[in-house]
Amino acid sequence: MAASASNNNNTTGTIDLDPQAIPQYYYLCNEVSPVCPVEATTLGYFPNKGINCFFAVGFGLAGLAALVLGTWTRTWSYMAFVAAGCTLELAGYGARIPLTANPWNKEAFETQICSIILAPTLVCVSIYLTLKHVCLSLNPALSRVRPHLYPFIFVPLDVSCLCVQAVGGALAASAGYTNWNLLQHGNRAIIAGIALQVAVLLFFGAAATDYYVRVSRWIRSPLADQDALALWRDSRFRMFVCAVAGAYSGIFIRCVYRIAEMAGGWGNKIMQDEPSFVVLEGFMVLVPCILLAAFPPGFLFPQMAARMSARVQSRISLSSIVGEKRNEGGLVVLRNSNNEERDENGSQDKEDIDRSISPSTGT
Repeated sequence: MAASASNNNNTTGTIDLDPQAIPQYYYLCNEVSPVCPVEATTLGYFPNKGINCFFAVGFGLAGLAALVLGTWTRTWSYMAFVAAGCTLELAGYGARIPLTANPWNKEAFETQICSIILAPTLVCVSIYLTLKHVCLSLNPALSRVRPHLYPFIFVPLDVSCLCVQAVGGALAASAGYTNWNLLQHGNRAIIAGIALQVAVLLFFGAAATDYYVRVSRWIRSPLADQDALALWRDSRFRMFVCAVAGAYSGIFIRCVYRIAEMAGGWGNKIMQDEPSFVVLEGFMVLVPCILLAAFPPGFLFPQMAARMSARVQSRISLSSIVGEKRNEGGLVVLRNSNNEERDENGSQDKEDIDRSISPSTGT
């Protein structure tokens, strides 16, 4: 993992940079010294304490805002993933703060690398959830895929990206002192996971762009209905869509940067360049988290919020009814309009919205 180091047995003050030996120096050095210079660490520099504190506070506030607003407006799943991603980022940048004093702190380094790599994958889930609700609220028939299937397509793909990256991190961590080949395999798995995430983001972007083109043509035609026109022209809805689009762009740029950073192996020049990390990793994730937290669907896209709330309430009601019947000693199978599959024209969703919109979500 280290780029270079010194050796007491080497009179020239440098070591043989045999790749097979690099992991040994990573595990043998515990603090910066003439024998273990900062240039030999994976990062190659003392991280800036101020910027890492700034990111930790920023992600903490964004996560708290997402949690509070999500609970208030009952957009549980959307805000839960934003808050989870922010929490991981907070842990990652919190772990980078000890590195500002000692870049050889292995526990802090491993915590920050795992947390910061995995966190954006959770944030992506919230972005993927929006397309379904936009389609249902405007014109479901214009979507090439049934709107209700979008979460079942993109969320499992996103989870698979997370799993591949997690496997790569586990391989790298288990490489130990001498297994350089296993370390490289772990690095390749991390790159594969991030590359898969880029592919999923491109797929989602293509689906969203295709729907936007089709619905914008329909909106300009005489066939557009008044409800869709009103939503399309609603400034709050446009703010929400722009916020999600901005968040998508930031996460996409970050993933492309991560591929380039990891492709050169541990301790390469890109990985040891702090300004590029701050801009292309730190801000390209912090800005999306702020956008998703500060422009919540509960206030800007009440149709989405009401639909989420209606589903949760129907599940709670169903569970309570089943519990009452079981207490009576009976075995029942219940099916009502709330747990039936909604049709493509979104009529069931409109009924749920009419029944479920509350003062907290708006009308």
